[in-house]
Amino acid sequence: MDASETQNLVDRPPGTDAAAQPPSHTAKTEGKLGVVGEPFRWLGMLCRELNPSFVLGVVLVYGLSQGFAGSFFKVVSDYYWKDVQRVQPSTVQVYIGLYYIPWVMKPLWGLLTDVFPVSGYKRRPYFIIAGVLGGMAALTVAIHAKLPASMALLCLLGMTASVAIADVTIDACIARNSIERPGLAPDMQSLCGFVSSAGALVGYSTSGLFVHLVGAQGALGLLAIPPALLVALGFVIYEPRGSRRTEKEKVMEKVSGAVMGMGKTIRCPQVWKPSLYMYLSLALSISTHEGQFYWYTDPKAGPAFSQEFVGMIYAVGAMASIVGVLIYHKALKDCPFRTLLFFAQLLYAVSGMLDLVFVLRWNLRLGLPDPIFVVLEECCSRIISRIRWMPMMVLSTKLCPLGIEGTFFALLMCIDSLGALTSKSAGGLVLHLFHVTRNDFRYLWLVVLIRNLLRLATLALIFLVPSSEQSDVLIPADLLLQESSAADQGEEEEAQSLQLAAVKLPKEQQV
Repeated sequence: MDASETQNLVDRPPGTDAAAQPPSHTAKTEGKLGVVGEPFRWLGMLCRELNPSFVLGVVLVYGLSQGFAGSFFKVVSDYYWKDVQRVQPSTVQVYIGLYYIPWVMKPLWGLLTDVFPVSGYKRRPYFIIAGVLGGMAALTVAIHAKLPASMALLCLLGMTASVAIADVTIDACIARNSIERPGLAPDMQSLCGFVSSAGALVGYSTSGLFVHLVGAQGALGLLAIPPALLVALGFVIYEPRGSRRTEKEKVMEKVSGAVMGMGKTIRCPQVWKPSLYMYLSLALSISTHEGQFYWYTDPKAGPAFSQEFVGMIYAVGAMASIVGVLIYHKALKDCPFRTLLFFAQLLYAVSGMLDLVFVLRWNLRLGLPDPIFVVLEECCSRIISRIRWMPMMVLSTKLCPLGIEGTFFALLMCIDSLGALTSKSAGGLVLHLFHVTRNDFRYLWLVVLIRNLLRLATLALIFLVPSSEQSDVLIPADLLLQESSAADQGEEEEAQSLQLAAVKLPKEQQV
């Protein structure tokens, strides 16, 4: 140490060592960057703990196919039925319920991908099939100017089937990883929810604008782009090629084993009780969406929202969904299933009363303009809906046995889709019974009130939900091991997670 350094130490006041100095501007900047970089570190952790290709697959399927295309389709198809086909809201409500038929068939898609490989591949062909189906359906609707309502419905069903088939392969990977890494199950669902909400934000933000620029029919034609990317994904996806032997006896044995495994698992009380709750919680919340949508856009009875503003409402709701995912991920992923779902369902019923306030126009008496109130209502309902949905998805992954996790998770999603189908159909029936039409909304408020009371009644079924933690294993260990060994015997590729990559790097190049 030279003389100048010694003098500095002598002149420095006591208690002001280097460690006690105020943080520099650089340190503050690094702290801010640390907060901004936290999501990227979280993604990096998932890539290390699971697989980079798995994370990429979730982003593509949940973010692009379900998030963006699903939200864009929701708004554009509403305007298509209203302005192009000119159908009554109660009828549209039933049509929308039929959209869930491809989702109800998810066990079939799961069974096909699990036990019916094509040329030795179990995943690639079904991505390609999904893309071709969705692209052809979207282009058919866009090209034909005077498509009959029945043909239009069939094409829209084809578009939803495309999303469902692509979804089932990723769901199988999520279910397997949730079983093998139970501590990361909430993180995987947070990833799914985040990318889905981000995609929905983009879809909702642009949907109203495209309806205004090119019309509802032309906007539906734009939905041929995501299926085209699914086709490309089917060609670049990395998947180990299995044996090309397709003996009929072997295939039927695998189908029989999968069906028997699903039957044995669903009879387990730890499985059928929460499955019943998930179905009833969805079915009892009857949908009034189409009645409210027609009322939103009516120039006489309703607030007469424009196409762009309707899209903006849903876009704000998508942002609120992201907030719901963050709240769940940061504060609620360690709460027991029963406690979390009870309070989420209670808030879900209470938030539904905001729709009643809006339909009765009480917001104007409170001095809140329609645009402000509807945005606030959408934010509240979407945050609560996301918080309510996330633990149910985690619970579903916990109910799947290894070996048939793709097929069984598809079965659970089929049950949920049946609940949504029941909700849409019952909502259409109630709208019809109370004579809610394109121009008559006198009893819309009563339909919304009935929906909210049914949501409250669902709280009586909370005993069906297990009180265990979200990281616990729910199905019996003997059932889990037995189903796993029966389905995986002699098939090494069954134990491998779905990997997405154009080229597999040798070990020497992997970090």
